[in-house]
Amino acid sequence: RLTGAELETRVAGLAGGLRKLGVRRRDVVAWQLPNWWETVVLYRACWRLGAVGAVVHHLAGPAEAEIMLGAVRPTVVLGAAGGVVAERPDSIAIRGVHDGFRALLDAKPVTESAAKPSDLAVALFTSGSTGVPKAALHTQRALSYKAIVMTEAHALTAADSVLMPAPLAHISGMLNAVQIPGYVPMKAVLMERFDPDLAIDLIEQEQITFMIGPPTFFVKLMSAPGFSTERVRTLRLVSSGGAGVTPAFVESASERLGARVKRTYGSTEAPTVTTSVAADSDEQAREHDGRATGDAELRISDPVTFREMPTGEAGELWLRGPELFAGYADAEATKAATHRGWFRTGDLATVDSDGWLTIVGRMKDVIIRGGENIAAAEVEGALEAHPDVRQAVAVGFPDAVMGERVCAYVVAEPTFDLEVCRAWFAARGVARFKTPERVVVLDEFPLLAAGKPDRAALRERAAEAAKAHSAE
Repeated sequence: RLTGAELETRVAGLAGGLRKLGVRRRDVVAWQLPNWWETVVLYRACWRLGAVGAVVHHLAGPAEAEIMLGAVRPTVVLGAAGGVVAERPDSIAIRGVHDGFRALLDAKPVTESAAKPSDLAVALFTSGSTGVPKAALHTQRALSYKAIVMTEAHALTAADSVLMPAPLAHISGMLNAVQIPGYVPMKAVLMERFDPDLAIDLIEQEQITFMIGPPTFFVKLMSAPGFSTERVRTLRLVSSGGAGVTPAFVESASERLGARVKRTYGSTEAPTVTTSVAADSDEQAREHDGRATGDAELRISDPVTFREMPTGEAGELWLRGPELFAGYADAEATKAATHRGWFRTGDLATVDSDGWLTIVGRMKDVIIRGGENIAAAEVEGALEAHPDVRQAVAVGFPDAVMGERVCAYVVAEPTFDLEVCRAWFAARGVARFKTPERVVVLDEFPLLAAGKPDRAALRERAAEAAKAHSAE
């Protein structure tokens, strides 16, 4: 438990320690940590120096971690003792027997900022349609702007307190548990991993008023044996985005949590660009994914011709605004995802005449499991690398708790089953949340006229199987 003054002392000390290691403006400091206080201090120390914080997801496997670090070429690397990044010979361990992090805190403090608003502040990794992690870059100006806008949108004050189970390696975790509490002096409570019973205890003990995250968190919370509306009575606002944020979820969660529950839309590249505010009706907050925040602009475009679609018609959602990322570390990836200053989200959406956004589907084959984006191509690549697998298609199937889970359809030897699949993914160093939770061996895939696997048909088959299983 750190007070504001104690946190400042550690930030200043760590900034001095990083500077002693040679970190200067525009240099990259990379780390892999769960939601520990050290993560908050690392972010803020980097920003004070004008350095870039590059955060490897704490569940990333060794292969993924190496790709991420290779994309940003860090000056300093740190990792939680026992984690894959900590095993690198150039890594500074955090906690554990050989904790080198503590010594950095005792350096000559840096109390003045060396940063400029245009300096890059973070490199946050997101899986693209190719399955290769992409480093999305944000400036200090963009992140500061977003913190101010979302503070106003959520009507947050120093009397509020946020519980954060989402990884601080994600834009939502960083924004709501690191940035916003740096703008509004409110309490942030971190969870190393989500445990619904512990979350209920923390909400009750710490008087939590605000939470943000995918529906997974709240479904698990409300299903826990110790849950009661009375125990979470201090909650006033829940902001939820991702797969599974349906009107039914919002209505049920609002009633059971005794709080205002609203839908939001955003991404690593464009954090929380739409939401509702207190003045909006409960019905609008339930039925739509919000309206543009601040100066964000929404555009619905034809995915092929790029022409703007008439109001109310579905098309690809494009975004523009001060919170937009500065690009990816890979220039070619940036070029592919942007068009004349607009970010092409790859999501299908509608915007009505009053500006309400509704996401209706995804152009990209991305499976969203518990708030984690999983590229189908990455899963398929790992599957097809197995000697017994000839072809693979990964799809998401609906799940009441996680939003979606991963189902693998394979044309393979009959011996390739779920147990073999899990062992294979573990051996390749793939994160556990990307590992298929259902494996179905087929003689052949249903095909489209062009000869490609019919993903829609397989997705529907997986959904039907999930429905039948839940009815048993």
